[in-house]
Formats: sequence, structure tokens, C-alpha cells
Amino acid sequence: MDNNSETIPSDRKERKPLRPSRRWLPAMVVVSLLVVIGLLFVRIHTKAADIKVQNQTSMKKERPLPNVVTLALKPTLIRDIIDLPGVTKPWVELRLTSEVAGTVTAKKVREGTTVQRGDILATIDYRDYKNAHQSAKASYELAISDLDRLKKLYTRKVTPQSQLDGAVAQVANTKAAMDEAATALERCTIRAPFSGVVNRFFAEKGQYLAVGDPVAEVLKLDRLKVRVGIPESDVDAVRRVDKFKVRIDALGGRIFQARKYFLSKTADAMARLYNLDLELDNSDGSILPDMFTRVEIVKQEIPQGLSIPLYSVVNRNNDHIVYVVEDSKVREKAVELGLLDGWQVQVSQGLAPGDRVIVVGQRSVNDGERVNVARIVDSPEEIVQ
Repeated sequence: MDNNSETIPSDRKERKPLRPSRRWLPAMVVVSLLVVIGLLFVRIHTKAADIKVQNQTSMKKERPLPNVVTLALKPTLIRDIIDLPGVTKPWVELRLTSEVAGTVTAKKVREGTTVQRGDILATIDYRDYKNAHQSAKASYELAISDLDRLKKLYTRKVTPQSQLDGAVAQVANTKAAMDEAATALERCTIRAPFSGVVNRFFAEKGQYLAVGDPVAEVLKLDRLKVRVGIPESDVDAVRRVDKFKVRIDALGGRIFQARKYFLSKTADAMARLYNLDLELDNSDGSILPDMFTRVEIVKQEIPQGLSIPLYSVVNRNNDHIVYVVEDSKVREKAVELGLLDGWQVQVSQGLAPGDRVIVVGQRSVNDGERVNVARIVDSPEEIVQ
């Protein structure tokens, strides 16, 4: 071997070119992974959609029918009623005053005493009035004697006609004075003008009374007045009503029957109400004056009407909707409403006797939906039982 020949380093030896399949191998691996991931994603999404559909279908199959309560409609009495406050008043409330002047010598009754017509309530010193009556009586008797004497003289033509006429006038004058004195004497005894109750006594024994001073207050309570203020809008309806129901809460809510006595022709200037007075029997004395009452006034009655609970009506825009059940399916019906009777309202159009109106659960159903009728009631009162 030639020692002068150059030695070629190993790293400068010529490298062989790579094969094409090895050059694209990484890219193919990445693409394969992406394809696999895409297929897995599509499969997972499809599987999730299938599961969702299956769940929805299962839920639809398992969802129970809505439970409702229906009211079977039948004709009944419907009344348009107003309930107004009132107050009881004595049938007669009279304040007795002294008609003569004098000192009270006796009080015959106490406050709260029931008296009959003509019973003595009090007396006034009558001595001066008795003397005046006796004097007037004597003058009258003297005038009678003079008239009798002049009549005899006149028949014998001794006395003129003018003198006889004067005697006649004197008899009339003395009689009037005697009657006046008798009336004054009688007025010294103060009597009950009617049967009732002495509510108050203003005079006391020994008190001097002038003419017109109050003595006692007497009430007639065997019947009472119930005074009610009627709004102008209800006056016409009240004119056609004669009987009323009166409830008094102070007596445990007892109901009394009353009849119309008088409807005022003018309204109160402040409240603009027309006063209606009702006559109420109080023969047992259980009702006292100034008790508050509630007066029920029936303005209108419909003997054979259809009514439903007001809450069963669904308001939609300007329409009134109710739901009825026909063959286990909900049917939506538009109705027209009429009179309001408490918590029930008249249905003037849209329903017929026998219709089964949903009164419980009506706000959770839709037209055409199948429902389960859990209960059927024949009257609205049964709903809360």
C-alpha cells in the first residue's frame, strides 16, 4: 500500500438517500389518528343523540296524565246581592220637657225602667196651679149663676138683650180660664206618652224647672229602625225590594227579617247616600239601639241559571276561557259571564247543563290534552270538602 495516499474521514463518506415511504410515515400516522378521533367523535355524538331520543321517548311514555277535578253543571238559583252596613235606631226617641214652671217634687221611675203609656214619670209642685184652677172654677160657677138669673129677667122683659149677651160671653171666658188652669194643673204630672223605656232622666228632685227644660228621654224599642245608606247606583234596584235580611254580629251573627219602611227622597249632602229605613221587630228586646248591622239586599234573581267558581275562569286577552272534559280530553270554551254571586259567577253563554267544567287543575292543561278526572263534584261547596 502506498503510504502517500490520503485517508478519507468517515464522516465525509457519501450518505445514502432515504426511502420515500419512510419520509411520509409521520404524516400518515397523524392523519390516521385524526381520522380515528373523528370517527370516535361522530360515533359518540350519534350515541348521545340516540340516548337522548330514547330518554325523551321513555319520559313521554312514563309521564302520568294530569289529575283534575270537574264540576257537573246544573241549573241553580243565582242572586245579585249587595251587602251594606247599617245601624239600629229606636222606633221613637222622645225627649220630654216641662210644660209648666215649678220644682220637681218626685221622680217615680229610674233610668232603664220599662213604662207603659200613661205611667207617671215625675211630678212638679202643683199647689199654685191648684189654687189657680179653683179660682177659675169659682169664677166660672159665678158666671153661670149670673147667666141663669139674667135669663129669668130677660123672659120677663126686665133685662135687655145686650146684658144677657154679656153674661153669655162672661160664661165662655171663665170656662176657658178654668180649662186652662186645669190643663196647667194636669201638666204638673209628667206621664209616659207611649210604652217604652226611660233611657235618661235629666231632672232631679228639688230642681226648679222652667218651661221647656228637659225632664226625661223615653225610647220605643218594641220595634226598631235599621238605617242604611244606599248608593245612587243601587237606588232603583232597592225601590223594587220590600224584604231584607239583617245580620247583627254583636248578637252572634243572628239573622233578622226586616221590611222597607221609608226611602229618603234626597241624598245626604256629605256622603251622597240615600237613607233607607227598615222596620225590624224587637218584641223580645234583644236588639239595642246603635248596634251595627249588615243588610243583605237582593237586587236581582235568576231562578235557573248556570254558575261556576270565579277562579275556574282563565282570562286570555279580553276573552273568558273555561276548560271542560269530554271523553277524557280537555276542550277549551269561550264563555260570557253575568251576575256575580259571592265567589261564583253566572255563565250566560258558552256552557250547557251537564258540562263538566275543570275547577281544579285548569291552569296546567291544554286544549286537546288527555287528563285523569280524579273527582267529579255536583256543587262548588263540595270542592273544599
